[in-house]
Amino acid sequence: MTIRVLLADDQALLREAFALLLDAADDIAVVGEAADGRAAVERARELKPDVVIMDIRMPEMDGLAATEAICADQDLAASRILILTTFEIDEYVARALRAGASGFIGKGIAAEDLRDAVRTVVAGDTLLSPTAIRFLVSRFLATPDDVLALGSRRLDALTAREREMVALAATGLSNQEIADRMVLSPFTVRTHVYRAMAKLGARDRAQLVVIAYQTGLVRAEPAPDDSGRL
Repeated sequence: MTIRVLLADDQALLREAFALLLDAADDIAVVGEAADGRAAVERARELKPDVVIMDIRMPEMDGLAATEAICADQDLAASRILILTTFEIDEYVARALRAGASGFIGKGIAAEDLRDAVRTVVAGDTLLSPTAIRFLVSRFLATPDDVLALGSRRLDALTAREREMVALAATGLSNQEIADRMVLSPFTVRTHVYRAMAKLGARDRAQLVVIAYQTGLVRAEPAPDDSGRL
C-alpha cells in the first residue's frame, strides 16, 4: 500500500524539499500541497490523504486550527496529522493533541526519520518528541485530583489488561517494547491497545496518552531540577 501524503507549509522551498525526500520512498507518495491552513483543510477534503504534514505558523488559518478542522471532519477520520514545528511549547502541544494530531516532527528532521515518522502514524502509533512529552506531562501535573477522579470513570469499560497496556503506552513504549516487557507477542499488545482505543474513542496512541493522564491512570512525577531537588 502506498501512503498518500499532503504537505501543508507556507514555505515553497520546504514543501519541495520534503516532497523530494518522501517521494524517494517506494511506499510513500506526496499527492498534494497547501500554502496555508485554509487550503490544507480544503485539499484534505478533496484528496483524503493518509497523512497531513502540517506546519503551525501559516497565513489565513494556522496549522492548529487546520488540524482541529480536519480531525473534526468525519469524512477524514482515517487521515493522520503530523505537526511540523520548531515551536514545541506547552500551548501548542496540548492544543494539537486535543485536536487529534498524531505527533510532532521538527523542521530539521533527517530524511529517513521523516519517512519513518509518516509510517509510524499511519500504523496508529504516537510520534511524540521528548520535549512534547515533557510539556504534556507537566500540564497534567497541575490537574486537580477531583477532575482526575471524575475522568477515571472513562476507564470502566476497559479490562485490567487493557488498562495495563494503556498505562505502558502512555509512558512512550512501543508495541514491541511493551511486548518484551510483558513477554507477549507484539500482535497481542497491538490488539489490546486497539481495543482500548475503540472503547475510549481515541483516534490514535497520542490521544491514549492524553486520556491516561486525564483519568489519572498514569500519574506524572515532577522532574528534579539541576540541584536534584523536586
